[in-house]
Amino acid sequence: FTLCAEGDQNMAGRRRHVGIGAIKKEALAKPIKSNSCFYLQQKFAEKSTAIADLKFAHVTSQVEVFKGHLEKFAAEHKNDIKSKPAFRAQFQQMCARIGVDPLASSKGFWAQMLGVGDFYYELGVKIIEICLAAKERTGGLMGFEELKNRLMATSGKSKQDISEDDIARAIKKLKLLGNGFAIIPVGKRRLVQSIPGELNLDHSTVLQKAEKTSCVSVGVMVTECGWTEMRARKILDHMIGEGMAWLDAQNSDEPLYWFPGLFVSPSDSK
Repeated sequence: FTLCAEGDQNMAGRRRHVGIGAIKKEALAKPIKSNSCFYLQQKFAEKSTAIADLKFAHVTSQVEVFKGHLEKFAAEHKNDIKSKPAFRAQFQQMCARIGVDPLASSKGFWAQMLGVGDFYYELGVKIIEICLAAKERTGGLMGFEELKNRLMATSGKSKQDISEDDIARAIKKLKLLGNGFAIIPVGKRRLVQSIPGELNLDHSTVLQKAEKTSCVSVGVMVTECGWTEMRARKILDHMIGEGMAWLDAQNSDEPLYWFPGLFVSPSDSK
């Protein structure tokens, strides 16, 4: 009976060797060899991979469950999502947390259920039309508030129908067409870029200096930013060439570079 008991205990002990602790004991029980460290590392790697796979499967399962609840929620609150900008923005945030993009396609599941895909694509088309129509005046840089006001006027909808978040999301989707559309922060304001090419740090510095007065000069950039006259003139002349700035050579002190995209109309300041 003693032998049987000891045999059962040994068998039970071998059956319990399934975790990290078991790997350590198994490695220590072996004779010390040159490859014992490699054996231990290999076992740890195998165990780590198994744990990672298990966690990934669990997370994937949870995401699928949450996605199902999200689809049910969307179906129940379809009208609120379509008509209330604040509600729509919160719904977008919930979708982003699990990697769901309702705007990815105008013909996908979300577009068919909610119509939000078509909403943002139509809004994007209007943004393109407004920016291109005003490009000769703005030089491809339009104030965000001006764009918003023009969208309200052309769409015939109230300010509650299109939010700033809606406009920002539509512009983000327009980046799929290239790097011509982007939102550029300039101090406390935002500009909507609608010209090809990305503005570099020097361009952004010039716009920040022109934020309050809508204009700058070579002297201002040299005095306040520490630029050389050649650097300031090169950047400002480039922005004139791109249509972003106007040159006022009749100023008594020195030529001024005006940026029409920074002009503020009474309707923009409301």
